[in-house]
Amino acid sequence: MVLLLAPWMAVWERNYFVDRLPFWENAVRLDEVRGAVSGVGLVSLGLGVWELRVVLGAVRRRRGREPGPLPPPAAGVERALAEETGSWSRKR
Repeated sequence: MVLLLAPWMAVWERNYFVDRLPFWENAVRLDEVRGAVSGVGLVSLGLGVWELRVVLGAVRRRRGREPGPLPPPAAGVERALAEETGSWSRKR
C-alpha cells in the first residue's frame, strides 16, 4: 500500500534521499516515476491478494475433509506388533 499511495503524497518529495541527493529531486517529481512506483505497488498488492486467496482456499478445503478410516496395516507390521505384545498366533 505504501508503494501505491506514497508517490502521490507530500512525503514523497520531502524525504531523506531527496535531501541528501538533490539530483533525485527532479526525477521523483515526474509523474512517470510516480506512476511506475504506484504500478509496482498495485502489482504487489494484487499478487498478495491472489496468494492469500490460494492459502485460504487450501485451508478451507483441508477443514472440509473428514478424516477417513486408516488403511489396514501391512502384514509385516501386524506380525511385528503381535510379536511384541506376545499374542502372535501360529495359526495365521
